[in-house]
Amino acid sequence: MIQLTMVWRRVLLGVGLSLALSGVAVADTVTVSGIKLEDTVQVGTQALKLNGAGVRMKFVFKVYVGALYLPEPKSTTADVLAMPGSKRVTLVMLREMSNDDLGQRFMDGLRNNLDLSERSKLIKPMITFGQMFSLVPVLKKGDVLIFDWVPGVGIVCQFNGTKLGEIINDAAFYSAVLKIWLGNQPADESLKRKMLNAKE
Repeated sequence: MIQLTMVWRRVLLGVGLSLALSGVAVADTVTVSGIKLEDTVQVGTQALKLNGAGVRMKFVFKVYVGALYLPEPKSTTADVLAMPGSKRVTLVMLREMSNDDLGQRFMDGLRNNLDLSERSKLIKPMITFGQMFSLVPVLKKGDVLIFDWVPGVGIVCQFNGTKLGEIINDAAFYSAVLKIWLGNQPADESLKRKMLNAKE
């Protein structure tokens, strides 16, 4: 019995070592530029996995960490937009920024990635989305913004864990919001690749 126990102990130790060396073991959090991100989050009734995350740069400054959560891994914008179910974008601020500045960058991102006809159909949710930024005068380092798509509910935004603004029940607008980071003219090309976990 003692001999058998020792054998199993060696086997289990070997398996654990192999998993550690191969990187199969999955951590509960992922760290990006000093920010810890949950590997799995709950949005609505779905558990979402971290698809990818990176840093939004402006010249030489780090602005925020951006993370994309999906029901299953996707590496192209088209696949992300077409995927049914819940989705989440999390932003963690790395520097202080006024709401006007961040709001303007978001609006620029929408304009850069939507043609005139698309924008004309989304005027109302764009106004509601823009008004959301007036509710937080200043975003400080460490503040967290979350943009969820919850099927049957709509776009739910949070600031440091508290619901922010009105729910926008418009799937087309959530796709437009995703294009701020994943569109043809993303906020940061490197961040886009990281969020999509795309090969360099």
